[in-house]
Amino acid sequence: MSNAGNAGGVPRFAPVILAGGSGTRFWPRSRRSKAKQVLALDGERTMIQQTVDRLLGVANAGDIWVITNELLHDEIERQLPDLKPTKILSEPAARNTAPACALAAFLLEKTDPDAVIGIFPSDHVVGSTERFAEVVRAGVKLAASGEKIVVLGVPATKAETGYGYIERGVESEEAAAVAGMEVRRVKRFTEKPHKALAEAFVASGNYAWNSGMFLWSARTLAGAIREHSPAMAPLMEKIAAAYGTPEFEKVFAEVYPQCENISIDYAVLEPRSAKGEEASGIYCLPADFCWNDLGCWSALHEHVGNCAPEDLAKKNVFDKTNQPCVDIDSKGNYVYAPGKAVALVGVSDLVVVETDDALLITTRERSQDVGKVVAELKQAGHENLV
Repeated sequence: MSNAGNAGGVPRFAPVILAGGSGTRFWPRSRRSKAKQVLALDGERTMIQQTVDRLLGVANAGDIWVITNELLHDEIERQLPDLKPTKILSEPAARNTAPACALAAFLLEKTDPDAVIGIFPSDHVVGSTERFAEVVRAGVKLAASGEKIVVLGVPATKAETGYGYIERGVESEEAAAVAGMEVRRVKRFTEKPHKALAEAFVASGNYAWNSGMFLWSARTLAGAIREHSPAMAPLMEKIAAAYGTPEFEKVFAEVYPQCENISIDYAVLEPRSAKGEEASGIYCLPADFCWNDLGCWSALHEHVGNCAPEDLAKKNVFDKTNQPCVDIDSKGNYVYAPGKAVALVGVSDLVVVETDDALLITTRERSQDVGKVVAELKQAGHENLV
């Protein structure tokens, strides 16, 4: 994909990687200064390196932005030497995804309002990079064809309560002709439903998981912020006006923390979808490229285990440096204890993670609750462990 401005009618594509999270559910490996996105959880490359690797199939390195925090900035810059340092920005304060998305939109609107911004979390896994590239290219075309918001919806294969859901409406033949693949209008978004509702969503066949990946032109996103988050817009105007000047760091540090702490879903997507299918301008493309957000240790067990769902409960997964590994009458366990021999005897469905200064023991079923450990440690004043 060419990124030479709008030459030949091809829009510039500017991926924005959101990398400011702390990854508390992957404690004790994930810490504030060594969060999930800069760890190699499933191979040699870290999560953010894998994200950049697949984006380089559809964008130029010089057009990729990263929005992170001060604790991770230097490590991310070290891991991504091909990116422009001026496009790796550290938020002065954590303010969720809406201000981060808005920051990219207002900065790009100044110089190239027709550029298509792609929002990509830094810690997802994609099985087929080829299909990922096809879907993203289609999304860029669609987002560039008017005031359209494009969301990537993952086929919902089970009643997962930890994900947001997208209710897909009617097919849009006009949008499909632009994108070159099936496109559905979006009816509404639902955040993390309870089990019974999630089961009903999956059974209906009209719902997809919200991947957190969105595409829109800088003009469209900035306009949506002005419409739906009017208090945030003038703050972003100030920051964008200072970008590239000696005053930027000062203005950024003073103004950005004044933004509301809110997700892009709540700030823009949900209020926009409330206008109805026809008026919202939100379209859903199928993110059918074997996606996994690796949200907790049990998800990593599933991903690294690489077997049929019905076999996961039987399979033990060990870190590759665990040698030898002995399991006697044990099944469904995940163990990370680098450089150590591991023996499992008569245990099932455990997660055991050891680092130099901490040991986690939980069940796969309760691995979503590991973030609570970090909260407890903070409250007890053990800042060195978070």
